[in-house]
Amino acid sequence: MTDEAARAAAQKAEAERQRLEAEERAARISSVMLQTGRSATLNATMPSLAVAAGDGGGGAPEDNSLAPDTARDPSGQQRKNALVGRADNGDDINPHTLVQPVSPWTLHAGSIISASLITGLNSDLPGFVTAQVTENVYDSVTGRTLLIPQGSRLIGSYDSVVAFGQSRALVVWQRIILPDGASIRIDNVPGTDTEGYAGLSDRIDRHTWQLLKGVALSTLLGVGTELGWGSSESDLVRAIRDSTQQAGSRAGDELVRQSLDVQPTLRVRPGWPLRVVLHKDLILREWKPGGVHG
Repeated sequence: MTDEAARAAAQKAEAERQRLEAEERAARISSVMLQTGRSATLNATMPSLAVAAGDGGGGAPEDNSLAPDTARDPSGQQRKNALVGRADNGDDINPHTLVQPVSPWTLHAGSIISASLITGLNSDLPGFVTAQVTENVYDSVTGRTLLIPQGSRLIGSYDSVVAFGQSRALVVWQRIILPDGASIRIDNVPGTDTEGYAGLSDRIDRHTWQLLKGVALSTLLGVGTELGWGSSESDLVRAIRDSTQQAGSRAGDELVRQSLDVQPTLRVRPGWPLRVVLHKDLILREWKPGGVHG
């Protein structure tokens, strides 16, 4: 019985040793596969970082995780995924704490002020715009305390630089003036339409007629120089004709180029409805009719 027990123990020990060796080999193989997969992913998605790591450069590699790669990712999904992943740092506890309101008369970020334009807007030149609040605005907590009464004024400005294809005017608001003359600055709050889309869209002039006139004039100049001479001509006449054709072609091209360089004109008429969406908390005071305020 003793010899049999010893043989059984030896067989058990040998089986355990073989099992451990098999697990160790499997772990080594999986580690190599994991490193190879990571290297391939790095080379495919972040080639600049992979080259820097392979060259052993002393400088810190540039983070291009949010750089668009239109060749491999036309829709920009890699950039979007990187942006979402960057926001998650793996910590399950939010580092920010609850902040109590500093005043009961507060309009929180996201509050909406309804208004309509008093002055019109034309993007040919920069300028200022004014609007009038069309609805009473109450505090964000209870919704019962009047803070901005109907009839208050908004003072702002607009961007006169219009990009090709742009159809909405960028308007930002800097001040709110209450009916009693008190005012408060708001840091360039963008204006939106009644549905919350950024910018205001009313009328747009893309100067298409001016472009067509330039193209037509360029064509007439070219055709006129071709038809203005007879078939029998001397060298001098031919030189004059060629010079005239070149001058007419250059003049026509310049007219078309100038027409293409004219930016679209955006116009928003007075009375156009709009919304102001606050991006910071606004601390005001209670408004009461008759000049008595809280």
